[in-house]
Amino acid sequence: MAPFGRKKRTVGLDIGSGWIKLVVMDHGKDQPELVKVAIAPVLADAIVEGEVMDPGIVAEAIRGLFATAGIKQKAVVTAVGGRDVIVKKIQMDRMKESDAREVIRWEAEQHVPFDMENVELDFQILDPEGEGLQMNVLLVAAKRELVANKVSLLTDAGLAPAVVDVDAFALHNAFELNYPDAQTGMVGLLNIGHEVTNINILEDGVPILTRDLTIGTRKFREDLQRERGMQAEEADKLLQAVERNAAVDPFVESRGEEMAVGIERAAAFLQTASRSGVAVGKIYMSGGGSRIPGLGEVLADRLKVPVEKADPMKNVVVQEGVFDTLAVEEVGPLLMLPVGLALRAA
Repeated sequence: MAPFGRKKRTVGLDIGSGWIKLVVMDHGKDQPELVKVAIAPVLADAIVEGEVMDPGIVAEAIRGLFATAGIKQKAVVTAVGGRDVIVKKIQMDRMKESDAREVIRWEAEQHVPFDMENVELDFQILDPEGEGLQMNVLLVAAKRELVANKVSLLTDAGLAPAVVDVDAFALHNAFELNYPDAQTGMVGLLNIGHEVTNINILEDGVPILTRDLTIGTRKFREDLQRERGMQAEEADKLLQAVERNAAVDPFVESRGEEMAVGIERAAAFLQTASRSGVAVGKIYMSGGGSRIPGLGEVLADRLKVPVEKADPMKNVVVQEGVFDTLAVEEVGPLLMLPVGLALRAA
């Protein structure tokens, strides 16, 4: 077996508020092969709403995860997300990519509510072969401080970021591979984390809008602790159960309603901005919160669209033994983002 240091292997590292997730993908064969998965919990409140409050503790947790997983490779692919990242489809006068690169910062000033002196920008022309006077461009802007803090954290952990991606694009990578038949029309990806739920809306397979809701599994657990007098462990057990439970249902209904409103607002904004009558036709859930019993049904009833749990390994080749010490039905929902990161060939 080749050592992990070889460049044909990509380490995807997702640093979340509840868990740090690591996926290693081997790109040396005809198709990517998942060869390692490891996860570790994050100490409570070390990361709050995506912001690292205690870099030392988080860096130590990352080092520990790499050590227990036996991974020597230092180059990783990670991502940034949250309110300090903007992903937006815009229109510009049609021009070559080299010319667009010269004027993109000026164009971005019309669309990005940040100080442009402190922003990292990138873009992609979505219709390069088009013939109209205007072209569709996917604009991505992230506050420079956000990227610098992520790089600093990885450096403290003894790692080197080969790529700093955007959460929405990493989720899209994993979704595109696993659901090739869902790349037409408008679909929503709902990644329900510990503290934040990411809404990503794709149009014909392209991420065109991202939104964050400050609702995650932590809010559900705190509801049960406050209203039902449960301990955290008991609440978590019910939230990860296979069957719905009468004690949990009222909170799934109320929090599910909040999520649905957030999705509706994002979709309504898109329809207004594009003057299009196209609506979201289906929603795919991932993240630890996608396991909450009954949440998919609540969202489907409210939004009147099908809601399905996304499987990040549906079309991924998995090396034998990867899940020997992990329960795939428990860990799988957490892996959509790190799988997407690891799909980036080194």
